[in-house]
Amino acid sequence: MSLRKPLLYVVLGLASVITVVPLLYMVSLSLQTEAETLSADAVLVPDSPQWGNFAELFARAPFGNFIVNSLVVAGCITLAHLLFDPLVGYVFAKFRFPLRNTLFVALLATLMVPFFVRMIPLYVLMANLGWLDTYQGLITPFLMDAFGIFLMRQFIQPIPDDLISAARIDGASELRIYRKVILPQTRPALAVLALFTFVFQWNEFLWPLVATSTAEMRTIPVGLTLFNQEYYTLWHLTAAGSVILFVPTAILFLFTQRYFVRGIALSGLK
Repeated sequence: MSLRKPLLYVVLGLASVITVVPLLYMVSLSLQTEAETLSADAVLVPDSPQWGNFAELFARAPFGNFIVNSLVVAGCITLAHLLFDPLVGYVFAKFRFPLRNTLFVALLATLMVPFFVRMIPLYVLMANLGWLDTYQGLITPFLMDAFGIFLMRQFIQPIPDDLISAARIDGASELRIYRKVILPQTRPALAVLALFTFVFQWNEFLWPLVATSTAEMRTIPVGLTLFNQEYYTLWHLTAAGSVILFVPTAILFLFTQRYFVRGIALSGLK
């Protein structure tokens, strides 16, 4: 009997345990008392789960504002990517124009520029526009993304040109071809793009930290820093906030996992 399949199951099981245990411990921390989190011995299962930690979270900080801000910022950026990235990817995949390849390479080259290099010019620009500590300042710099354009181009490129030519012969406009022919065939890639974009922006820490100055405009990752004291951290409240931070992305993945797996298999990420 071959040992390959049992060995594969063992490796996958260990990988699953390594992945899930930190998440379970985070949930455990969110239900512990402050004394238990500061104990020298790790508490895996709290004796008396403190569900009140989640209520205390909202009492000690404007956590409702943090949630709304994160939803607005991540949601608007995700919708903008779903609007602009497929459109630009379609142009690069199916249109012929001068310097097309050069422009596409230049676009991909921006992926090699660290955000830290672009952060100071972005900050100065937002300051000059008066957009610091506003939604437009948090959203505008990320309305499009080179990775999203690349992903959509790779997915759209294999679509037969004959479909587009037939639509043009029938008198369809370019915008109608895009809406009726291209977009319906790119749903798996759109699901991947939506999931990647939302998760990244939902967890984004650096730019909201730099671009906001009041607690009312903070997102959840930045808002959790309120529980970092000078000499110690309120781990039970930080963990409770982290659980809230995790839930929306988990729900989004559950709804998009069918398209996500298919999109990974068929797109340029394979």
